[in-house]
Amino acid sequence: MGLLDLLQQAIGGNPEAHFDQVVQNASTDQLGAGLAAAMRSDQTPPFSDLVGKLFNVSSSSQQAGMLNQILATLGPAAVSAAAGGALGRVLAPGQTQLTPDQASQLTPGQVTEIAAHAEQAHPGIVDEVSQFYAQHAGLIKMIGGAALAVTLAKMKEHATQR
Repeated sequence: MGLLDLLQQAIGGNPEAHFDQVVQNASTDQLGAGLAAAMRSDQTPPFSDLVGKLFNVSSSSQQAGMLNQILATLGPAAVSAAAGGALGRVLAPGQTQLTPDQASQLTPGQVTEIAAHAEQAHPGIVDEVSQFYAQHAGLIKMIGGAALAVTLAKMKEHATQR
């Protein structure tokens, strides 16, 4: 069964039940593009809320990886004031990357605020964070049925446009 067939089956039924099969047959680029489209969709919660939710279910290493993606794109100065300065409090002066221990000190709410700030400053961050989570596909199932269904539908839409 090809990717389009799997996507059709997942969209028509229970997205969570078919997601693992889709992931096995899709590239991380395809998955990342679908997730980015879902994060921009008006049918899902805002990007920042989805990032906060994903952060909450991520390991401390994954939390640090995602936040370091934002830091690499915007720079520490641009995001250190977000979330009431929470990121600035865990980063040492001159530090440009978070450790897993430092990332785990942040709350999902603070990360939601950091993500909202990052999106406003650099809308392309949605694509970068989506590509990061596409490499950790097991976490994507945690965004909820509606967002997962939109992710799969966008993947199908992109696949049929090729």
